[in-house]
Amino acid sequence: MGKRTEVRKQPKAGRHKRIVILGLPPVDAIDVIGPAEVFSFANRLHDEPAPYTIELVCCSADACLESEVGIGLLGHKTLEQERRADEPVDTLIVASGFRSIERLDAAAIEWIRTKSPSVRRVCSICVGVFALADAGLLDGRRATTHWRMATQLAERYPKVAVDPTPIWVKDGNVYTSAGISAGIDLALALVAEDLGDNVALEIAKTLVLFLRRPGGQAQFSVALRSQRASGSSLDELCLWIGEHLHAELTVEILADRLSTSVRTLIRTFQRELNVTPAKYVEDVRLEAACRALELGRNSTEEIARRCGYRSVDVLRKAFVRRIGVSPNEYARRFARDSESG
Repeated sequence: MGKRTEVRKQPKAGRHKRIVILGLPPVDAIDVIGPAEVFSFANRLHDEPAPYTIELVCCSADACLESEVGIGLLGHKTLEQERRADEPVDTLIVASGFRSIERLDAAAIEWIRTKSPSVRRVCSICVGVFALADAGLLDGRRATTHWRMATQLAERYPKVAVDPTPIWVKDGNVYTSAGISAGIDLALALVAEDLGDNVALEIAKTLVLFLRRPGGQAQFSVALRSQRASGSSLDELCLWIGEHLHAELTVEILADRLSTSVRTLIRTFQRELNVTPAKYVEDVRLEAACRALELGRNSTEEIARRCGYRSVDVLRKAFVRRIGVSPNEYARRFARDSESG
């Protein structure tokens, strides 16, 4: 069993950080409540004064915020009241819903645009990214959103470098996340920046999360991604790849396995899975290594060998490049026999 991470009451913090969640109705309720709960739990781990104040600002005529599920959320103030108050904002989080993006409020977009230069961090949850893009905050930046909406985001805002894979992305002081639970992951990352990893991990345990995922993790598994092309001519090959990760898997070997040319194989992967064969193999190997590290049953050397990495150093470089942490750090956070995740 891993050594339990003890998180004591934190010392008194300095001036509190004001977290403003701007809701563009109708919002996905979890995109508001999830991040808010994270900051609320951070406050409970601190002596007074609490590190955060959390305010829900409603982009509507009153403080009642409509949600996609039909349950209203009562905010602290309207956008007009927030504008008149002109209080400093440390972190601005924009939440919306799938129906909201077709009728973005012009006043809200203008406020986001003019307020953002004075804000330390600007964030979006799921399709709230459309509001940031509409305000011009994502021009020339890398960003993510729910994978179902990534193509639409890229087509509507061609200046944004849309990456549909990660659960959250940081580019400068602008953070974007995928949907549903990814907003909680992003909020945990923000708390970790402010108060340290131990506090964020303790909050994750309190919320009964299996693990606190780094932003580089994918929104869904490689296996699920390939299943989206059910009935594909690549089905048997993808299954074979997963069973032979320890072997050499060059594009020539894969083409020979499928009894086709390299050029045709590449075209087929691009058409059916929107990825190159080499990238697909890399993704499957990395995902298999992650699963093995989470189980905690084998050494890093054995995992590297079984997953087709020439050495532990090659595995480490792949993890740092794609996930942002080393294999050892990943195992420390997420191994099932550890009490710290």
